[in-house]
Amino acid sequence: MTTPADVQNVRDPELPGRLLTVERDELVPLLRGRDDADFALPVTACPGWTVRDVLAHCSAALSRVVESRYEKDVFSPAGNQRDIDERAGWTNAQILDELERGMTEAGPVIAKAGGVLDVLALGEWVHAGDVRVALGEPGAYAGAGLPYALTLLAQVTGRQGHLPLHADLDDADEPLRLGDTSGERPPARFIGDGPTLVRLYAGRAVDDGASYELAGAEAAELNIFGD
Repeated sequence: MTTPADVQNVRDPELPGRLLTVERDELVPLLRGRDDADFALPVTACPGWTVRDVLAHCSAALSRVVESRYEKDVFSPAGNQRDIDERAGWTNAQILDELERGMTEAGPVIAKAGGVLDVLALGEWVHAGDVRVALGEPGAYAGAGLPYALTLLAQVTGRQGHLPLHADLDDADEPLRLGDTSGERPPARFIGDGPTLVRLYAGRAVDDGASYELAGAEAAELNIFGD
């Protein structure tokens, strides 16, 4: 796996769509092969939500993007819960159908949005990792989408003016620079693997036994999704 060393200032408009497509091809077949009982499993990263709830949230968000439906409180906690509640009468298969359609069709819309929706594609990929953890599946926050996710993470954090960080990744050929590298703050330093870096930026628990080093910043400062 390779990742560009300094990509955050050069937006690739097609990248979010590529990430969604790669994840669609891995995640949807996995989910279609699971029993209905698995959809009721709790998702630790999203307290109070089940696997089904997370998937309904993800499918609803992508449908909103595809259909350009943005209410005042869209993507707020209340708005997210409303989307889930509106799908309470749906079958699990219907939710997966909507998710697959959204992961297929949202890419071009996100590409044309100028960058404001890029983080949504990243969030969808992170939630796929949340679901894998809940299902006990390997490859959470990893898999074929990881190189795309890391590149998108660098672009998103750079655009947000996030704290600068230099990441030496065990599973990449080149270092990755994240955040606002043009500021006065010296960059923090991360040494470890890509999935652990993603977990830190997504505010997710790090795997037991994961070995990494973080200097110049606290782990909580990296979280780009909030509480």
